[in-house]
Amino acid sequence: MKGYTHLYYGNGKGKTTAALGLTLRAAGCGKKVVVVQFLKYWKTGELKSLADVPNVTVICGKSDNSKFIFEMDDKEKAEARARHDKDLQKAMELQKSGACDVLVLDEVVEAYQLGVLSSELFESLLHSKPETLELVMTGHEPNSEIIKYADYVTEMVKHKHPYDSGIGARKGIEF
Repeated sequence: MKGYTHLYYGNGKGKTTAALGLTLRAAGCGKKVVVVQFLKYWKTGELKSLADVPNVTVICGKSDNSKFIFEMDDKEKAEARARHDKDLQKAMELQKSGACDVLVLDEVVEAYQLGVLSSELFESLLHSKPETLELVMTGHEPNSEIIKYADYVTEMVKHKHPYDSGIGARKGIEF
C-alpha cells in the first residue's frame, strides 16, 4: 500500500492531537507506529497513554533541560540538535528494519527551521521517503519546500485561545 505524507500546521490548537489520533487509528488496525517528539522535554499525558498502546514506539530524547528553544544558549541548542538528530536516525533505522509503517514527527517543522535538527537528515527523509511509509509531520510555519512534499496539508487556524488572556497550559488538556 502506498504511504502518503501528512502535514498539520498553524498557530491553532490540535496539530499534535490530530497526529496522535492518526497514531491510535493506525495502531488499532495493526500498523506499527513510531512517534518522535521534538522540542518537548517533559512527560506529557499523551506519552503516558501511548506507552500502553501495542504497536506504538515513542522516541523522545531525554533532557535535563526544560527550557523553550528561545531560552537556550548556543551550547544547549547544540545539545538539543544532537539529541534530535539521534532520535530521527533511530526512527529511520526502525523504519528500514520493518518496525515502522507510520512515522509521526511531532514539532519537526520547528526543530528543522530553528536549526536544532540536521537539515540534511530531515531533507533526506523528505526526498527519499520509502514508498510505503506513512509520514506525519506537525509544526507552526512550514516553508514551501515542506508543503510541496506533503500529500495532505491541514492548517490549524487559531481564532481565539485562553493563552491570549494569560491562561497557561493545563495538564490533561494542553499537555
